[in-house]
Amino acid sequence: LKASRPSWAACLLLALMTLAASGCIITTLPSPQSNSRPFNFSRDALAYANELDWIYRPNPETGKMDFIHVDPEPEYIHRCFVLVKTAKQFFLHAHFDAQAPVADEKTYRALVRKVISRSPRDLEPSPDPDRVVIPGYADLRSFSAAWESLLKDETGGSWHSYVQLGNWRMILPFPRSGQQKTVEQLLTALKADWPPIVHVVTFPVITINHALLIYAAHETDKTIVFDVYDPNHPEAPGELTYDRASRTFIFPATNYFADGPVNVYEVYHGLYF
Repeated sequence: LKASRPSWAACLLLALMTLAASGCIITTLPSPQSNSRPFNFSRDALAYANELDWIYRPNPETGKMDFIHVDPEPEYIHRCFVLVKTAKQFFLHAHFDAQAPVADEKTYRALVRKVISRSPRDLEPSPDPDRVVIPGYADLRSFSAAWESLLKDETGGSWHSYVQLGNWRMILPFPRSGQQKTVEQLLTALKADWPPIVHVVTFPVITINHALLIYAAHETDKTIVFDVYDPNHPEAPGELTYDRASRTFIFPATNYFADGPVNVYEVYHGLYF
């Protein structure tokens, strides 16, 4: 049989897989001081959580953690990507005016749609005159506490997590050199007050498949500890640690992960993720 010529799409996919496996995909980074202020967890995170249908609980007999199904199953699940993306869109493109009168539902619904229609991938925030003004509230946390149902309705369903553009990346190898490059890119973004969103995975054994928004870093000789907005726990900041010696990310124990090494890459950023 005569061999068919490979399509341009197949060639492009092969090139992307090769680059990704070697940790060499080039991404555009924000310039220093590209934003006017850093992400503030107490102001810029959503007040409500991505609910869990499975949780970890300690087993007193084995000393290990058991996975237990939540019964009845919560309604607002599998939306970790939706929540961190929404928080970033508001951070980049909205302005809250607490001095203005509180508006009605129709007005807020239109304003939320306007914010989430703008890209979370922008490396520069919207200039003040172009930001969407949200009247009656000081920040996203207070606004989302007051209008939780409206925001849940408008910001997207669980399918947004399943079809996120960068999901393809997790099936490829994560060389330590690639994780080191990821750390360097995250630190560059944070210096520009631009909060990156990362996909945290273990593959092929999926013990975690989660999205976090990183907003600060604390460096020592041995580690870098990143402060994160974890949409599963909006009540307090979380942490993601990078071990310099092993060039490995470590995620601590939570009620949905037993703790241990993970692989990390940035999403909602660049052409391929």
